[in-house]
Amino acid sequence: MKKDNKKVIYWLLTGCLLIFIMVIVGGITRLTHSGLSISNYKLISGTIPPMNEVEWQEAFDLYKQYPEYQKLNNHFNLEDFKDIYFWEWLHRVIGRFIGLVFLIPFLYFLITKQLSKPTIKKALVLLSLGAFQGFLGWYMVKSGLVDNPDVSHYRLAAHLTTAFLTFAYTFWVALDLIFPNKKQVDTSIRNLIRFGLALLIIQIIYGAFVAGLDAGFIHNHWPMMSEGKFMHETVYIEQNPIYKNFFEGKSGVQFVHRILAYFVVGFIIIIYIKSKKIALTNYQSKGINTLLIMVFIQFLLGVLTILLQVPVWLGVAHQVGAFFLLTAMTFTLHRFTK
Repeated sequence: MKKDNKKVIYWLLTGCLLIFIMVIVGGITRLTHSGLSISNYKLISGTIPPMNEVEWQEAFDLYKQYPEYQKLNNHFNLEDFKDIYFWEWLHRVIGRFIGLVFLIPFLYFLITKQLSKPTIKKALVLLSLGAFQGFLGWYMVKSGLVDNPDVSHYRLAAHLTTAFLTFAYTFWVALDLIFPNKKQVDTSIRNLIRFGLALLIIQIIYGAFVAGLDAGFIHNHWPMMSEGKFMHETVYIEQNPIYKNFFEGKSGVQFVHRILAYFVVGFIIIIYIKSKKIALTNYQSKGINTLLIMVFIQFLLGVLTILLQVPVWLGVAHQVGAFFLLTAMTFTLHRFTK
């Protein structure tokens, strides 16, 4: 049987699609403040939601024992609780389903010898990333169950960034199989795109910081942070020492996210201009053009998210935009690498 056949490619691309759905549901979970509604972790039985009023009341009583209910949501009734429970439950169920979609076909392809040795190694990396992602999800939730009724923005950033990187690596492995032939590459453009990818990942991390600190709900002006001020004074006085403002201060984190957006846009424009000076293949040209279009769409979504004070649909759209931008960057880098 042929190794690394179309079925293997479809398997990997299905994984990419499921991770994409997972990120969307994760974004909704965060923006609806649903992430701490389930305070325990049961791998098997946790896939089944409460099935009757008694079980719902037990789940609600458990929720009442933790800081989010006691400090923020003590006005909730059972129906309010059901609303937030749904999104966190769905997020966890999709996570388990992704694990099965990666593991079961992998074992089948392994047993039937449909994977080459390099693909087996890459698939093992993917499985490890998936397991680590699940651990980070629970590690993040734990941080909101002690004193502060909110998760650590550092742990949220780790959880979200790992999801993005898992997707990017899965997509890369699929592209390796779709385009098996190596070619001569322009290393100067490739290195530019590598740097652009690193810059984009840092921006994604800061996007997670903004989400984790609810920093998008302040300074809702653009291009200034507030009327007449490019940098609001709270950027550097919220935290002490000063450098902590740019990692833990709401104003400081939002400011960095704004500035990085300009750098990402500018750098992708540079990549676009440089690439037009060399002969491009069809796929390279499509990748570069898509990259340019997506970065402007994502920038616009970011501006609107700030101006409209982060409505759920727009916050999710902005996160989806980041996902598509990363997809375009990964595809383009692959076409300039292999």
